Amino acid sequence: MDNFSRFKLSNESLKALDGLGFKYPTPIQSKAIPIGLTGRDILANAQTGSGKTLAFTLPLIEKIKNNNNSSGLILTPTRELAKQIYSVVNIILSYHTNIKSILLIGGEGIYSQSNNLKKLPQIIIGTPGRINDHLDRGSLNLNRCELVVLDETDKMLEMGFEFQVRDILKAINNKRQMLMFSATLPNQIIKLSSKYSNRPERISIQENEVLNFNIKQDVINVFPKDKFKELSKQIEKRDGSILVFVKTKYGTEKLSKRLKREGIKSTALHGGLRQNKRSRIMDNFRDEKFRIMIATDIASRGIDVPHIEHVINYDLPQAPEDFVHRIGRTARAGSIGEAVSFVTPNDSKIWKSIEITVKRISKNKSSKKKKSKNL
Repeated sequence: MDNFSRFKLSNESLKALDGLGFKYPTPIQSKAIPIGLTGRDILANAQTGSGKTLAFTLPLIEKIKNNNNSSGLILTPTRELAKQIYSVVNIILSYHTNIKSILLIGGEGIYSQSNNLKKLPQIIIGTPGRINDHLDRGSLNLNRCELVVLDETDKMLEMGFEFQVRDILKAINNKRQMLMFSATLPNQIIKLSSKYSNRPERISIQENEVLNFNIKQDVINVFPKDKFKELSKQIEKRDGSILVFVKTKYGTEKLSKRLKREGIKSTALHGGLRQNKRSRIMDNFRDEKFRIMIATDIASRGIDVPHIEHVINYDLPQAPEDFVHRIGRTARAGSIGEAVSFVTPNDSKIWKSIEITVKRISKNKSSKKKKSKNL
């Protein structure tokens, strides 16, 4: 298997990858990095957990290294995802010199952000709303921007950011390089790409190339009234960090309080919390200051914590694809993880859809593995 050195990256980037423990590129990285390094535009279809962040971060950093007067912009739909990308970028930049980055998201002081923008950071990471705020205030100038990344573009449009994204792209030189990544490619994204990209290279990474076989899965059939009792048993018998998924923000708070009454410490994470509180919860979870976090699907976006050993689906997701995303929060970076799903009699329809989806993905991946061994 080829390693990252075949991409002819700078020594600094290669040292950063080695320090991060990344030895071999994922499928999306293998396809996107060499194209990105040539300066061509990309329209990529890839799921969360496929390794997208490095696929666009490395070409961006290499571009700026070769032209220190240029800058790059990374747009994401959520603050959590922006913070995750910002942390990865800064780790890689710690091996480089004279390249600065900035995080521009809501919920944090706009005046301090404006002051930091005066230092002319070359890599700008943020959400559409706050980026537009700075453009309107005149505190952000994108004249030097030569590369734009739209990550999770489908989510960005679903959340109503299309007009803001278009306004941002209008503020950037038409000669810029454009890298668009999305889990799905509806017509809305195709149209956006055709208007703002220049003959982009199409890349498609299927779900079967993302699902991790290092996840041991277990299903527990349970009546709704017995779910909490079963959760307590599962927590008691497991060691290590646990991520519990529920449907609603109200459900996260209710479950966390109920566990507390049982003497089990946990923290709730959902979209209704203020940004600084969500950030504090995530930082504490990463630092292993508590081991149980209860989250909704929307709050889970951007969660990339290597030490999560167990995922418990207290409530099943509404979409089968979200199930794959959930269990992918464990077994990161080659580790082994476990996923447990509570299935009630009322869940039979959605669970059947989930089973079909997972079996299809696993079958495709298994067939691909066998085929490659016979080559």
